[in-house]
Amino acid sequence: MSISTPGGPERRPTVVSTGKKPAAGRPAADKPADGKAESAKGPRPNAGGKGRKPIAPVKVSQGRPWGPIALFVAVGVLAAGIIGVGVYYAFQGSQPWQKRADAIKGIVNYRKTDPESLKQAAHEPGKQTYKYSPPVGGVHNATWQRCLGDVYDAPIASEHAVHSLEHGAVWITYRPDLPEDQVEKLATLVRGKDFMLMSPYEGLDKPISLQAWGYQLKVDNADDPRIKEFATTLALNATVEPGVPCSSGSYTTGTGTTPRDSLPASMGN
Repeated sequence: MSISTPGGPERRPTVVSTGKKPAAGRPAADKPADGKAESAKGPRPNAGGKGRKPIAPVKVSQGRPWGPIALFVAVGVLAAGIIGVGVYYAFQGSQPWQKRADAIKGIVNYRKTDPESLKQAAHEPGKQTYKYSPPVGGVHNATWQRCLGDVYDAPIASEHAVHSLEHGAVWITYRPDLPEDQVEKLATLVRGKDFMLMSPYEGLDKPISLQAWGYQLKVDNADDPRIKEFATTLALNATVEPGVPCSSGSYTTGTGTTPRDSLPASMGN
């Protein structure tokens, strides 16, 4: 319906109902031009999350696991060391025995330095004179000292011992006043081993002296690892009569420095 005014008829404004009544004493919220209500804090983000600032993930700083790393490195170093040692000894074992002998610190190789003193001659009876003490080769008696791991507790004749060296034996000698525990350590290396013998020897300039044909090593005590190295490298290998054993023929087991000329093996003294 129209209202008559002085200026002419006036239309009532069209009122759009929202279906809700405003709260008492509170004006209705203004509406935007498009008719959509907005919150006091601004537009709400839609369901897709557009308009929301992304939250950066929180990074937790952790230290390096040094314990496991150190263990891994230690195991690696140990393994490399074991492999290295194995390779070294495999290489050493593959070398000719002469090179292994020359590598022993302090060894004297008379085969190189004085071959004239080692000349083999026909067996000679009685006492002989030797250039080196204890002797490492040269003229000797026809009877040899048994060298089947024999441990003699008294001096023996050099003329018999040198014959044993000719067969490839290693002869370990020591001062008579060497402490008993040291003597026992030497005996442990000798007992029961073929091409090995030992005995006390007067006048040594070192407590212990080892002999093979043409080789000699002098040391200060029985704990020296070179003793075993000398024995294992030179026993049998240093022979100048290959194939001749210490267990048969004309040998003696007697002590004393007077040679026993050409004793039958059955006598054993």
